[in-house]
Amino acid sequence: MGDLSRRIDPATPPPPPATVPVRRPVDAFVRLLGWGWVLVRHDALAPREITPLLPIWVRWIAHLLHAFAGREGRDGRPGQRLGKAFEHLGPVAIKLGQVLATRADIFGVEFARDLGRLKDALEPFPVDQARREIERSLGRPVEALFADFGPSVAAASLAQAHPATLADGRKVAVKVLRPGVERRVAQGLDSMRLAARLAVKFVAPARRLEPSAFVETIARALQLELDMRLEAAAASELKDIMDKARADGGCRMTAPAVVWDGVGKRVLTLEWAPGVAMTDPAAVEQPGLDRNALADHVVQAFLTQALDYGTFHADLHEGNLFCHAPAELTAIDFGIVGRLGPSERRYLAEILWGFLSRDYDRIARVHFEAGYVPPEHAVETFAQALRAVGEPVIGKQASQVSMGRLLGQLFEITALFDMHLRPELILLQKTMVSVEGVARRLNPDHDLWAASQPVVERWIRRELGPQAQIRDAIEELRATLKALSRLAQNPPEPATVVVREVRTPAWVGFGVALAVATAGAALVLSLWPAIV
Repeated sequence: MGDLSRRIDPATPPPPPATVPVRRPVDAFVRLLGWGWVLVRHDALAPREITPLLPIWVRWIAHLLHAFAGREGRDGRPGQRLGKAFEHLGPVAIKLGQVLATRADIFGVEFARDLGRLKDALEPFPVDQARREIERSLGRPVEALFADFGPSVAAASLAQAHPATLADGRKVAVKVLRPGVERRVAQGLDSMRLAARLAVKFVAPARRLEPSAFVETIARALQLELDMRLEAAAASELKDIMDKARADGGCRMTAPAVVWDGVGKRVLTLEWAPGVAMTDPAAVEQPGLDRNALADHVVQAFLTQALDYGTFHADLHEGNLFCHAPAELTAIDFGIVGRLGPSERRYLAEILWGFLSRDYDRIARVHFEAGYVPPEHAVETFAQALRAVGEPVIGKQASQVSMGRLLGQLFEITALFDMHLRPELILLQKTMVSVEGVARRLNPDHDLWAASQPVVERWIRRELGPQAQIRDAIEELRATLKALSRLAQNPPEPATVVVREVRTPAWVGFGVALAVATAGAALVLSLWPAIV
């Protein structure tokens, strides 16, 4: 397909999110100590099961910590203990646990399964309290909108869902924020901000991970997630995107419609999602369900949203997905939405295409042009390092690839080339981790690259292929003609004008030539499908 990366304009890295001061440093520090103590009491900071694997000089510290483990740290598996600790620590820690629960390939199936309850099986708050929250938020009795309102069927870190029936008979899901959750999120983020500052000051290797920028990106997403009106708008926008992509054959995921009469700051009402929640073991046992196709569709739906529209569901774990035969997906919980600008979309597509075509030079060039790698390094050396990562993985079944080892190798390479975490890509990277984890839970041998190829190849051909080049040329010519037209209408005043003979202004001839070129390009564009 030629050297397409040359058409990428160098990017100016966006400024990092503004640093938010820690409101109560002393309280935040005490809370951090409390977090550490909770992990120690649950034997989740350095679990006894992994102590023999630790370096000798670390083992004595681990044994010391084990001595302080409480009753809650003596029973259960590591994943169960960590899940209980996260639940105790609150919404911010639970969000981390949800991501870890998608990566059975890294942490083990049993560990991931034990953390799985953090997705939607937490302790619910009473239904009477939910009804009061709804009435306060909507300003009217529950019975004024719902003919029937049932107990919670799913409870997550920030909210829980209730089944209900509208007056017209439609079944809906009513999502209600947990009472007091805003305060717990604010406290958790305050402690995370302090932890990030301490990491920057005392842990030199952590600095290139931009911990403060990471925290602020997550904080912004969580704050938006705490307003159900914004989530309703995101649900409506993503449904439109999914429906358009589905009509074009590029996405097998949909979203339930928003019931706007049932939307308030702390309440969201959606039509009932078809299918079975993917956290339910019975989901993958449905008659006629194609697990391999479903794994492909999870990956392809995410990439279609990110590449084609620049807007994607950024919390795609099993707790937010429903499925039904043959391989249909419905997404819920739209509190976190990721957005990519045109440059980031192009970089993502080029990098993925480079791996698919095993063109490591291209991948390296894109990283440099995007500003991901500092310019003092050599493109050729970085391409060599990428080859060392990619070649052992491309074409292998997922079960043959150690994701822990691969991530470790990638971390070493990013350190070698002074690569810093990019705040604008945090949600993208987080979602890619979750999506790959979901796909591998469905099919342990899932080939992420093969699933990605149709979407990436379609985007490359449409946005960077011959038709795109002609289209871009036409747009540039049109812009030039408009500029020349404005110049003709408002010519600059010359300092001295000497008229010797009457001539046709040069801009007229140039404009005619551009117009002819534009018409010719338009003709080529219209005939291109027949040519190719």
